[in-house]
This record gives sequence, structure tokens and C-alpha cells, in this order.
Amino acid sequence: RKRIRLQLLRMSERRAVGMVPGRSAVQAQASTSGGGAMAARGGQALLRKDANPSAAILVSKRRQTGNPLLRFIKNVRWQYVEDLVPDYQMGKSTVALFLSLKYHLLHPQYIHFRIRELQRSFRLRVLLLHVDVDDPVKPLTQVTKLACLSDFTLVCGWSYEECARYLETYKTYESKPHDLLLGTKTNVSTEDYTARVTQCLTQIRGVNRTDVLTLTARFGTLREILQASEEDLSGCP
Repeated sequence: RKRIRLQLLRMSERRAVGMVPGRSAVQAQASTSGGGAMAARGGQALLRKDANPSAAILVSKRRQTGNPLLRFIKNVRWQYVEDLVPDYQMGKSTVALFLSLKYHLLHPQYIHFRIRELQRSFRLRVLLLHVDVDDPVKPLTQVTKLACLSDFTLVCGWSYEECARYLETYKTYESKPHDLLLGTKTNVSTEDYTARVTQCLTQIRGVNRTDVLTLTARFGTLREILQASEEDLSGCP
């Protein structure tokens, strides 16, 4: 009986020893998986920390790798970000989605998905449209309507270089005061005002400098000229 008990104890010990490696393997696998997930989360957090939108234009690596536009961003810094939702982030509250009009004709639902994905997370959302088709009137009308309904600012560029200049401009003026964009207000003399009115009205076909002098002498200001009736205008010599 003692021998049988000893054998049973040894068998139970062997089974226990045999089960430990299996359990350890499961634990090790779980630890490895958890460690990998933590490493992945840590890597993303580190990437977000390093990806400072105030220092450079952030570019979605997943969607914008290989975009020829990036070759023309030369006046400001830019860097790839793995988990960036918009295509470009030019500031803390300014982002852009890039869309090729040719691609839109092939995949019209793409931009709808991107707009829903972005939601309303940023104050200024730009839809940067590359017009690369010969007849853009109809698709451009559709994109314009979509941008208006989705509260996007539509910016059109007819080349990759032009699109890159827009991104650089948004980034350059990110921290500039609003009065810099408005310009300085100076005292305008009568001659300067007349010259501006002349430059404005001579853009109309059939209106020359003599006509502008006649109109300004009769009505005085550009506002009065624009508000004048057809009968009043026909009374001018």
C-alpha cells in the first residue's frame, strides 16, 4: 500500500511538473502579447508626443506616402505620423484632406468616408482639391456642394506645387496675428482713390478711363456708381 501511495504521489508530482511548463508557456505568451500591445501603445504615444504640429506639418504616413505633393513642400518642415486621421495637420486646430478630382471620379464615396471619419474634431477643416481633369465643371460642383454642407473650406489647386504652397501658407500663418492678414490701414488720398476706382471699373469690357472720370465726376464715389439706376447712367455724356 505504501508503494502504491508513493507511486501515486510521484505520478501526481510528475503531472504537476508537466502542467507547470504549459501554464508558464500560456502566461509567457500572454505576457508577450500584453507587452507587445503595451509597446505598440507606447510607440504610438511616443510618436504623438514627438509629432508636434507647432514644429512641422504632420503627414499621414498610411495615406500620403508617395504623394508627389510632398516633393514641393520646401519652405516648412513636415514629418510622417502613423495614426493621423486627417491627411495633413498644419496646426493644433487646422487640418486638411487631400483629394484628386480624377480619383474622385473613380471612387466618389471615398471623400464621404473620409469626412465622416474626421467628424468635427478640428476648428478649421480644409478640403485640398487637386484639379487634374480636363473638364472639371461637373465634379467640381459636386465637391463644392459637399464641402459647403460638411463645413469644409474648399481650396483648389491645378498642380501639386500649387497645393503644396497652400499647405505651406497655412502653416506659415498659423501663429500670425489677424491684423497681419488684414494689412495696415493708411490714409488714402483722392488720387489714389480715383486710381483704384479706375483700375476696378476698367476691368469691365467697354469701360475706359474717360468713362470712369465721367462717372466719378457725376456720382462721386464707387458706391454711388454701383447704386445708380440705368436711367442715371444713361444720362452721362
